[in-house]
Amino acid sequence: MLLARFPREQWQGHANLGEMARFWLSRHAMFRELASMISGIEAGFREGRLPAAEFPRQLVPRLQFLLSQLEVHHQIEDLHYFPIFRAADARLARGFDVLEGDHHAIHADMDATAETANALLRALAANADTLTRCGEAYAQASGALLKGLIRHLDDEEDLIVPLILERGETALGVAHHT
Repeated sequence: MLLARFPREQWQGHANLGEMARFWLSRHAMFRELASMISGIEAGFREGRLPAAEFPRQLVPRLQFLLSQLEVHHQIEDLHYFPIFRAADARLARGFDVLEGDHHAIHADMDATAETANALLRALAANADTLTRCGEAYAQASGALLKGLIRHLDDEEDLIVPLILERGETALGVAHHT
Protein backbone atom coordinates (compact mmCIF):
# COMPACT_ATOMS: atom_id res chain seq x y z
CA MET A 1 0.00 0.00 0.00
CA LEU A 2 1.28 3.44 -0.92
CA LEU A 3 0.38 4.94 2.47
CA ALA A 4 2.82 2.56 4.18
CA ARG A 5 5.60 3.83 1.88
CA PHE A 6 4.58 7.48 2.31
CA PRO A 7 3.24 8.02 5.86
CA ARG A 8 1.70 11.38 6.76
CA GLU A 9 4.76 12.40 8.76
CA GLN A 10 6.75 12.54 5.50
CA TRP A 11 4.28 14.48 3.37
CA GLN A 12 5.19 18.09 4.11
CA GLY A 13 8.88 17.69 3.44
CA HIS A 14 8.55 15.50 0.35
CA ALA A 15 9.93 16.89 -2.93
CA ASN A 16 6.88 15.67 -4.91
CA LEU A 17 4.37 17.52 -2.75
CA GLY A 18 3.69 20.26 -5.26
CA GLU A 19 1.48 23.32 -5.49
CA MET A 20 -1.69 21.42 -6.38
CA ALA A 21 -1.37 19.02 -3.46
CA ARG A 22 -0.49 21.82 -1.04
CA PHE A 23 -3.50 23.84 -2.17
CA TRP A 24 -5.79 20.81 -1.98
CA LEU A 25 -4.54 19.96 1.52
CA SER A 26 -5.04 23.60 2.57
CA ARG A 27 -8.68 23.36 1.44
CA HIS A 28 -9.08 20.23 3.52
CA ALA A 29 -7.53 22.05 6.50
CA MET A 30 -10.04 24.86 5.97
CA PHE A 31 -12.93 22.35 6.00
CA ARG A 32 -11.63 20.86 9.24
CA GLU A 33 -11.31 24.32 10.80
CA LEU A 34 -14.83 25.28 9.74
CA ALA A 35 -16.18 21.98 11.07
CA SER A 36 -14.55 22.68 14.43
CA MET A 37 -15.88 26.24 14.51
CA ILE A 38 -19.41 25.13 13.62
CA SER A 39 -19.32 22.40 16.28
CA GLY A 40 -18.16 24.94 18.84
CA ILE A 41 -20.87 27.43 17.92
CA GLU A 42 -23.55 24.75 18.15
CA ALA A 43 -22.21 23.49 21.49
CA GLY A 44 -22.04 27.02 22.86
CA PHE A 45 -25.64 27.65 21.89
CA ARG A 46 -26.94 24.34 23.25
CA GLU A 47 -25.05 24.84 26.53
CA GLY A 48 -26.36 28.40 26.96
CA ARG A 49 -22.96 30.11 26.54
CA LEU A 50 -23.99 31.68 23.21
CA PRO A 51 -27.14 33.84 23.29
CA ALA A 52 -29.92 33.06 20.81
CA ALA A 53 -29.47 36.49 19.19
CA GLU A 54 -25.78 35.82 18.52
CA PHE A 55 -26.19 32.23 17.32
CA PRO A 56 -27.36 33.01 13.75
CA ARG A 57 -24.67 35.68 13.29
CA GLN A 58 -21.98 33.15 14.10
CA LEU A 59 -23.46 30.02 12.52
CA VAL A 60 -25.02 31.16 9.26
CA PRO A 61 -22.01 32.62 7.40
CA ARG A 62 -19.74 29.74 8.41
CA LEU A 63 -22.25 27.03 7.58
CA GLN A 64 -23.17 28.63 4.25
CA PHE A 65 -19.50 28.96 3.35
CA LEU A 66 -18.76 25.35 4.30
CA LEU A 67 -21.68 23.98 2.30
CA SER A 68 -21.01 26.07 -0.81
CA GLN A 69 -17.27 25.38 -0.79
CA LEU A 70 -17.82 21.64 -0.31
CA GLU A 71 -20.12 21.61 -3.32
CA VAL A 72 -17.49 23.22 -5.55
CA HIS A 73 -14.65 21.15 -4.07
CA HIS A 74 -16.46 17.87 -4.74
CA GLN A 75 -17.34 18.87 -8.30
CA ILE A 76 -13.68 19.56 -9.06
CA GLU A 77 -12.63 16.27 -7.49
CA ASP A 78 -15.35 14.19 -9.17
CA LEU A 79 -15.02 15.72 -12.62
CA HIS A 80 -11.29 16.42 -12.82
CA TYR A 81 -8.97 14.94 -10.22
CA PHE A 82 -10.57 11.59 -9.40
CA PRO A 83 -10.64 10.43 -13.05
CA ILE A 84 -6.95 11.34 -13.42
CA PHE A 85 -5.91 9.57 -10.22
CA ARG A 86 -8.12 6.55 -10.94
CA ALA A 87 -6.51 6.15 -14.37
CA ALA A 88 -3.01 6.48 -12.90
CA ASP A 89 -3.24 3.32 -10.81
CA ALA A 90 -5.92 0.67 -11.33
CA ARG A 91 -5.26 -0.72 -7.83
CA LEU A 92 -6.86 2.44 -6.41
CA ALA A 93 -10.17 2.11 -8.31
CA ARG A 94 -12.05 0.63 -5.34
CA GLY A 95 -10.83 3.47 -3.14
CA PHE A 96 -12.15 6.04 -5.60
CA ASP A 97 -15.48 4.22 -5.74
CA VAL A 98 -15.67 4.60 -1.95
CA LEU A 99 -14.70 8.30 -2.10
CA GLU A 100 -17.32 9.02 -4.77
CA GLY A 101 -19.91 7.21 -2.65
CA ASP A 102 -18.81 9.34 0.29
CA HIS A 103 -19.46 12.45 -1.79
CA HIS A 104 -23.06 11.33 -2.35
CA ALA A 105 -23.54 10.58 1.35
CA ILE A 106 -21.94 13.89 2.35
CA HIS A 107 -24.23 15.78 -0.01
CA ALA A 108 -27.28 14.09 1.53
CA ASP A 109 -25.92 15.10 4.95
CA MET A 110 -25.34 18.64 3.67
CA ASP A 111 -28.99 18.86 2.60
CA ALA A 112 -30.18 17.54 5.96
CA THR A 113 -27.92 19.96 7.81
CA ALA A 114 -29.15 22.95 5.79
CA GLU A 115 -32.78 21.91 6.27
CA THR A 116 -32.45 21.39 10.03
CA ALA A 117 -30.37 24.58 10.43
CA ASN A 118 -33.11 26.58 8.73
CA ALA A 119 -35.73 24.97 10.97
CA LEU A 120 -33.63 25.77 14.04
CA LEU A 121 -33.19 29.39 12.98
CA ARG A 122 -36.96 29.72 12.50
CA ALA A 123 -37.50 28.08 15.91
CA LEU A 124 -35.44 30.74 17.70
CA ALA A 125 -38.67 32.72 17.95
CA ALA A 126 -40.78 29.67 18.87
CA ASN A 127 -41.57 28.02 22.19
CA ALA A 128 -38.93 26.16 24.18
CA ASP A 129 -40.14 22.69 23.15
CA THR A 130 -39.96 23.51 19.45
CA LEU A 131 -36.55 25.11 19.90
CA THR A 132 -35.25 22.05 21.76
CA ARG A 133 -36.64 19.64 19.14
CA CYS A 134 -35.19 21.66 16.27
CA GLY A 135 -31.88 22.06 18.09
CA GLU A 136 -31.60 18.31 18.58
CA ALA A 137 -32.46 17.63 14.93
CA TYR A 138 -29.83 20.12 13.78
CA ALA A 139 -27.22 18.72 16.18
CA GLN A 140 -27.83 15.21 14.85
CA ALA A 141 -27.68 16.25 11.18
CA SER A 142 -24.70 18.54 11.63
CA GLY A 143 -22.89 15.96 13.73
CA ALA A 144 -23.37 13.30 11.03
CA LEU A 145 -22.15 15.69 8.34
CA LEU A 146 -19.06 16.85 10.20
CA LYS A 147 -18.08 13.37 11.42
CA GLY A 148 -18.47 11.90 7.93
CA LEU A 149 -16.64 14.82 6.36
CA ILE A 150 -13.60 14.53 8.63
CA ARG A 151 -13.37 10.77 8.06
CA HIS A 152 -13.72 11.33 4.31
CA LEU A 153 -10.99 13.99 4.22
CA ASP A 154 -8.60 11.64 6.01
CA ASP A 155 -9.45 8.73 3.69
CA GLU A 156 -9.12 10.90 0.60
CA GLU A 157 -5.73 12.22 1.64
CA ASP A 158 -4.48 8.75 2.56
CA LEU A 159 -5.35 7.51 -0.93
CA ILE A 160 -4.29 10.48 -3.06
CA VAL A 161 -1.27 12.11 -1.42
CA PRO A 162 0.88 8.95 -1.46
CA LEU A 163 0.09 8.55 -5.18
CA ILE A 164 1.20 12.14 -5.80
CA LEU A 165 4.36 11.60 -3.76
CA GLU A 166 5.19 8.43 -5.66
CA ARG A 167 4.60 9.78 -9.17
CA GLY A 168 4.81 13.56 -8.94
CA GLU A 169 2.21 16.08 -10.05
CA THR A 170 3.69 16.65 -13.51
CA ALA A 171 3.70 12.93 -14.35
CA LEU A 172 0.11 12.63 -13.15
CA GLY A 173 -0.99 15.66 -15.14
CA VAL A 174 -2.17 17.71 -12.18
CA ALA A 175 0.69 20.17 -11.75
CA HIS A 176 -0.20 23.83 -11.55
CA HIS A 177 1.50 25.71 -14.32
CA THR A 178 2.23 29.37 -13.80
